[in-house]
Amino acid sequence: MGGFFRGNGFSIILIVILAINMIRGSSLFSDPLGWLWNIVLILPGIIIGITVHEWAHAWTAYKLGDSTPKLQGRVSLNPVRHIDPVGLIALVFIGFGWGKPVMVNPYAFRHPRRDNLLTDVAGITLNFIVAFAFMGIMRVYVGYVIDNASGSMNMEVFHATLMILQYIIWMNLVLMIFNLLPVPPLDGFGIVTEAFNLRGKPIYSMIYNAGFPILIALILFNVPSLVIRPVISALFDFMYGVFAPWPF
Repeated sequence: MGGFFRGNGFSIILIVILAINMIRGSSLFSDPLGWLWNIVLILPGIIIGITVHEWAHAWTAYKLGDSTPKLQGRVSLNPVRHIDPVGLIALVFIGFGWGKPVMVNPYAFRHPRRDNLLTDVAGITLNFIVAFAFMGIMRVYVGYVIDNASGSMNMEVFHATLMILQYIIWMNLVLMIFNLLPVPPLDGFGIVTEAFNLRGKPIYSMIYNAGFPILIALILFNVPSLVIRPVISALFDFMYGVFAPWPF
């Protein structure tokens, strides 16, 4: 999710409205310390998810012949290169946000349509791989703690670490599924564009120009949450089931 919102005053206003509505329904005022602690636990997942997502775009484009991401310092796993402060705050407060956009020059690709598609797919693919890997790490961690439990074990540390691992998995799945929505500027729109060769056709311009209002309307009516949450829950359960029988 790139710089689609940045520099757009209308978008900032809508983000503020959404934030106010979300905050009203949160525990920020009723339990501020609990709310702040939850933010601390979820931040690693947000930072890791955005970083690997944007890095995957940059690395793939660079390997396919476009030096633009390399010149911009985006072929790096340093979160500072990829985190957009406003997008991070939006993700923390209202549940959706964005990273710094990875600029790509499609004319540098040897096979523009194929390479654009691969670049778009790279981010969501790595999010899934990271989620799957951390599910394995979480399973090893839980197994180790259970096998080595003692009266002196700090259960608060155990539960906090477990929550951080769960949030890392969850946030990577959120970024993966949300970015699959075929709405500009999300990766799903780029994937559909290249898969069906829509670039240059009237429907492409029509959807691209209407992308922001469509996305905001979907968010206002809670459509992404209604669609995404069941899919993420199913994926989470599937990955947990893969590792659950392992005798760690």
